[in-house]
Amino acid sequence: MENQYQVGDIVCSKIAPTVPLIIMSHLSRIYYCQIKENPTHTELAYFERELMPFVATASPE
Repeated sequence: MENQYQVGDIVCSKIAPTVPLIIMSHLSRIYYCQIKENPTHTELAYFERELMPFVATASPE
């Protein structure tokens, strides 16, 4: 089975779609991510099914 996301991909969790995460590593179907704006924060672990591609939205003017 091939992983859906690769190291370095920008994703977000389904429960917090406005927070971009960077894939740091993966083991089987568990992805270890860092919050893009806070790289000193502890890495977060997600199952593949909990992630989705990050889509930046333009701020309304």
